[in-house]
Amino acid sequence: MTKKTYGQKLIVTIVKKEKAKKVVHASTLAGAQGGTTLFGKGFRMDEKKRFLGIPVEREREVILTLVSHSIYDSVMDAIIHAAKLNRPRQGIGFVIDTKNISGINHMIGLGLESEQNASEDVMQVEKQKLSYDLIVTIVNKGDAEKVVDASKEAGAEGGTIITGRGTGIHEKAKLFNILIEPEKEVVLTLIVKEKCDGVLHAIERGARLDEPGRGIAFVLDVERTVGINHLLNQQWNEEMKE
Repeated sequence: MTKKTYGQKLIVTIVKKEKAKKVVHASTLAGAQGGTTLFGKGFRMDEKKRFLGIPVEREREVILTLVSHSIYDSVMDAIIHAAKLNRPRQGIGFVIDTKNISGINHMIGLGLESEQNASEDVMQVEKQKLSYDLIVTIVNKGDAEKVVDASKEAGAEGGTIITGRGTGIHEKAKLFNILIEPEKEVVLTLIVKEKCDGVLHAIERGARLDEPGRGIAFVLDVERTVGINHLLNQQWNEEMKE
């Protein structure tokens, strides 16, 4: 039987190219067991796509760090310091609370008992802090730009594109009797909860996700965000004007 453990947090850090090593090193020193680095490209609302007629692609590194509640604070602080996420345009980070995890038996028992006994009052406070969602969109290669354009028009500030491979019931192409795995693009869009439904619907229309084999999109709750101070400042200024 596969063992499962609970009470793990997934820290997602998106930084400029070649900064991932600093993030992984700092998180390891703070107690994390390691991390996974993915490569992609980022986009912003005010970003210029071309310079002197040459396409500009902002390369990004995405680090996935899974930690227990007992060391979460120290690891998060270490990542913020290493990546300088408290400074403008250095990167962003956000946290997702996982339901259950398998394949990390070495983590079982690391402060797990105390984490499972957290009071309902503390959990309620954490829920009240939720103000962002993460829209994950997986589409065929070449369709990520449609997702990006649709999300921008619906109010998204930016996002990150990661490339990968995928298989599905609608994709059974073969070459010399060898199954071809179509290349995929994964778009991560961090969005204020109030705008999530509108952006999700815009992505569905723009990328034609209602058609078979075009792709999928799903939404994850985000527990905490860092490195997006410009959004918080804008929201605060708007509230002050009201």
